[in-house]
Amino acid sequence: MKKKLVVIGTGGHAKVVIDIIESVKKFKIVGLCDEIGAGEKVAGYKILGKQNDLPELIKKYSIDCVIVGIGDNFTRSKVTSLIKETCPSLKFISAIHPNASIAKSVTIGKGSVITNGVIISPHSIVGESCILNTSSSLDHDSVVGSFSSFAPGVRTGGFCNIGDLTALGIGATLTHAINIGEETIIGAGSVVMKDVGSFVVAYGVPAKILRTRKTGEKYL
Repeated sequence: MKKKLVVIGTGGHAKVVIDIIESVKKFKIVGLCDEIGAGEKVAGYKILGKQNDLPELIKKYSIDCVIVGIGDNFTRSKVTSLIKETCPSLKFISAIHPNASIAKSVTIGKGSVITNGVIISPHSIVGESCILNTSSSLDHDSVVGSFSSFAPGVRTGGFCNIGDLTALGIGATLTHAINIGEETIIGAGSVVMKDVGSFVVAYGVPAKILRTRKTGEKYL
């Protein structure tokens, strides 16, 4: 029998998550949770209630597991923490598209989403609740911190390290052995050729730091 799953979120990333879950055919999506309220449907699934309703919804629908389908890194981390506090028995699952290419030595944390066409090379580590979007690639011996994200087409060299809650924009490239700090944003199309610290926005070819940023500042 398939495990019963609830998806948190109803936006574009949640729709991507739903598509992956349907493709792997290991879970039954019971419905969605979002702050827009119960009753409406998204991608063919009913919104069961708000995130605060989750403890009651688990009992009502016999929900076994959850995945947070929210694209913003900071928001995803906060929602994940809340679920862990209020629903400690609920299991987090990862969504890995069947067309992703993942080496057997790779480690992927719970709650992460690996989309269509992603390549993860040997001895790399992807943290908790990360997003690796369409046709992005993580080269060998690299580490992606928890709640970080790759937009479509991101490329890294080997031995790269990306900090927690950091976002790499569409088509960004990291050359070999680059270190990126926590909660940093790398702009779309940038080429990062030297290390970039935490809490900054960097952009360009080669990428240069434009400004600092605050925890939780919007970027999507």
